[in-house]
Amino acid sequence: MTPEQLVLGMIRYVVFLFSTTCHEAAHALAAKIGGDETASLGGQVTLNPVPHIRREPFGMVVVPIAGLLLGGMLMGWASAPYDPDWQRRHPRRAGWMSLAGPAANFTLMLLAAGLIHLGIALGVFQPPQSINFSNFVDAAQPGAWEGVARVVSVFFGLNMLLGTFNLLPIPPLDGYSALALIVPEETAHKLEEWRHSIGQYAFLALLVGWKLFDYLFDPIFSLAIRLLYPGLRYG
Repeated sequence: MTPEQLVLGMIRYVVFLFSTTCHEAAHALAAKIGGDETASLGGQVTLNPVPHIRREPFGMVVVPIAGLLLGGMLMGWASAPYDPDWQRRHPRRAGWMSLAGPAANFTLMLLAAGLIHLGIALGVFQPPQSINFSNFVDAAQPGAWEGVARVVSVFFGLNMLLGTFNLLPIPPLDGYSALALIVPEETAHKLEEWRHSIGQYAFLALLVGWKLFDYLFDPIFSLAIRLLYPGLRYG
């Protein structure tokens, strides 16, 4: 691993840690507003990553850092506790709780997009000559702004990935629980029962979702670039 790859890996991990913390804190806050204080009492309505790391140390520290060091692939997970009885009584509130996490990621993505356009307007950023997942903007001049440009780029790309992937309607992703917002309440109960019944096979469902996402993400990526830079030709 070259020094440049190591620095990029550190940036990606720090952005992952902060973005995942925001995602789970949004779940916890939405649940509290909806009447379930399980996560709130566990200290997870916070942007401090420590309570979230204590709950999922492998998903938030061990696995993502190992993935970056071994092959450059960033993988990880986190979770916020909730009361299953509350979810059964209020499936639609639970659906809104599920959407709160991706909404936090999309908010961070939009903030990054705003910073990119602000930087271009101020002359410190410029559109990149070539775009990849970790490079949505370049510094206009070498120096400290190069690091800022890379951080903002990673914020934009990683939160786009986290938000869209979690919306897949596959258990245990947020998009599956959010189905309760568009189906009859009885169907929502059956969907939740099925999610619990597959138990350990949920990991296989995640693998299927990841393979499916390979085909979905390219057009999403292309659309994001066209929205970020309306005059830029891509693809």
